[in-house]
Amino acid sequence: MMLKDKNAVVTGSTSGIGLAIARGLAEQGANVMINGLGSAEDNEAVRQSIEDDFGTKVLFSAANMLKSEQIIAMIAEADKTFGSVDILVNNAGIQFVSPIEDFPEEKWDAIIAINLTSAFHTIKAVTPGMKKRGWGRIINTASAHALVASPYKSAYVAAKHGIAGLTKTVGLELAEFGTTVNSIAPGYVWTPLVEQQVADTAKARGITEEQVIQDVLLKAQPTKKFVTVEQVAAVAVFLCSDHAASITGSTLPVDGGWTAQ
Repeated sequence: MMLKDKNAVVTGSTSGIGLAIARGLAEQGANVMINGLGSAEDNEAVRQSIEDDFGTKVLFSAANMLKSEQIIAMIAEADKTFGSVDILVNNAGIQFVSPIEDFPEEKWDAIIAINLTSAFHTIKAVTPGMKKRGWGRIINTASAHALVASPYKSAYVAAKHGIAGLTKTVGLELAEFGTTVNSIAPGYVWTPLVEQQVADTAKARGITEEQVIQDVLLKAQPTKKFVTVEQVAAVAVFLCSDHAASITGSTLPVDGGWTAQ
């Protein structure tokens, strides 16, 4: 197994893209700390299912990505329990859709904190160990919105553009330490976040949810298909491989051709 004896932390990983990535890493032999909100029972069921399916050690952290002290403690716990954090996947994210003049300040602050600032805290915490060991993989879940914009998503687009910039900067800083830093930029993936976004966009634009799917979301993707969580996870696993050792500071679209237009 490609990632045997490697240890990973994946934020926002009890569902959707994050869970698919956590499972993909575990399938390759990595121990994984998952993270998310929700009920203790549901989170334990997710943790146990990964451990049962792949036989690696799986931890759970309830760290809130709004709280820097909890983020730092999460990384410290993984490092202490596993012995290292070799792979970091920053996947936690939230969305809110609104015209700029009506955009609530508290929603802006929360989106920037969870989608961007939390990645700063995790990266800062894992970098010393990766530099010391001379090997590491940092993967940020960006979005096609790290490369292009859409109306009514000012905070999300700003945060994801920030992730692309953070990826470039840290990629340059760690380039001589055997550590790569990349972002994956999915197009529309059918996840709970996108399902909620459909409802919010329908309300913001005064159209039906089916019109949002066909005329807003999939209109952007020439394939006319949603990206799957498994496709995104496969790219993350590849970026952890030795074959990807020369890919760093990049934002890789997995978007059905959206950003090629």
